[in-house]
Amino acid sequence: MGSQVPLEPRGRDSGPMFSGVAPEIIEDTLIHLATENEQYLSELPEQAGYFKETRIVEFIFLLSEKWRLDQSTRYHAVELLERFMIKQVEQMCDNSRNAKGRDQGQRSSWSSVRDQIANTFVLRLVSCVQLASKLSLHYSRVTNDTALKFLQSLQYSYTKQELLESELAVLNTLHFHINVSTPLAYVELLLEVLGYNGCLLPAKPLHQLCVELLDFCYLTRETIYDTLLKIAIENSTPSKLQIAKFLTVKEDFMLLAVGVISTGVFILSPDHWEQVVEHLNCITGITPQSILEFSYAVVRRIVGSTTPEQ
Repeated sequence: MGSQVPLEPRGRDSGPMFSGVAPEIIEDTLIHLATENEQYLSELPEQAGYFKETRIVEFIFLLSEKWRLDQSTRYHAVELLERFMIKQVEQMCDNSRNAKGRDQGQRSSWSSVRDQIANTFVLRLVSCVQLASKLSLHYSRVTNDTALKFLQSLQYSYTKQELLESELAVLNTLHFHINVSTPLAYVELLLEVLGYNGCLLPAKPLHQLCVELLDFCYLTRETIYDTLLKIAIENSTPSKLQIAKFLTVKEDFMLLAVGVISTGVFILSPDHWEQVVEHLNCITGITPQSILEFSYAVVRRIVGSTTPEQ
């Protein structure tokens, strides 16, 4: 037998590998992600984004860091929790309304739903992080013992059985459709495409900066998109209808990825910025103006500027 090739430990991240994928695979993957994104936006629930508020995202990011999970896992956990919670709320409201029809003495449906959510929210959040970790290719999964130890540190007294039932509740509610793409997948694929298109960019430093910018966009989501909305409508007081219509922009992963890359290039390699924006426009169909506006909103939030656009 020949000598065995040493394998990297699963708990160690060697970073992204660029220019190692065949062009036809990249093209197929790009089409798949674009189609998935469009389908998600076409079926977007009114509550989309409700469970991505800063405190929730920060909790997941810090927990992922504590458990040494890879970059994609934390985004995956955020998206899983968001989709699960929306479906769970819909189901609870339906059940509560049906029960209220039979018993007028019951509390209002929303009050009942809110109490149920509050009682199990941290448990469900931990379950989403666990499930996301099990889909990771680079890091060991979060064990039940690890999850229970964390919950106990917060004074929760869940059992392993309750932890397993919580995971199953998430899986059943999402109909076992948990392998969803994250904005990081879009970012990494677009960086790969830019490389094949001849953009001479520092791949690994740019990737790292894009991850940091993506974190920033998740953590300051409301401020960034509020700025973007006001730029789009040229008005500082958007109407409820304008806010509702803007929801598809806030949930557009392709736009988020393009905006993150554009901002990263602007910071790291400003001389290549216009070229990259042109390429991103050709690849995704997103207009240069939209890319510019997104980058402006992000940079403005980074520097904390209140100066209006000139």
